[in-house]
Amino acid sequence: MRHGVGIAAGPVLCAATVRAAQDAGGGHRIQSGRMGIEDYSGGPGAQQTGVLVVTTNDVPGYRVEQVIGEVFGLTVRSRHLGSQIGAGLKSMIGGELKGLTKTLVETRNQAMERLIEAAKARGANAVLMMRFDVTDAADVGTEVCAYGTAVVLVPATG
Repeated sequence: MRHGVGIAAGPVLCAATVRAAQDAGGGHRIQSGRMGIEDYSGGPGAQQTGVLVVTTNDVPGYRVEQVIGEVFGLTVRSRHLGSQIGAGLKSMIGGELKGLTKTLVETRNQAMERLIEAAKARGANAVLMMRFDVTDAADVGTEVCAYGTAVVLVPATG
């Protein structure tokens, strides 16, 4: 049985994360204006995907019937000179780098979608202890990885 609401890890504000958004490229060219809270709220929920994703070790009201193992979703973005220049100029003035924020959200969501696909392919209905990792990829781009433990959850009987 698949129940619950997906919970994604919150934003990680560090140099590597900003670099990932810069590396993703094109984010500084946003034409549409403001993004709503739904655009910043992480990946899709369990109702949409059939896989509950949480950052916790367990889910209240459920027990782990089977541990399938580690799953991950990965994306590597190449560096984009235009976004780096735009971000550099904006950082001198101050304020949020909205284009890079949007690009980073899209990059993280792509990694989450791949994580969910991997979990489904292995027969899981949940991913516990989900985390994000951001690293440089051989000086040509940035790797964003969403990872966690794929499991089968069932309602707890008390």
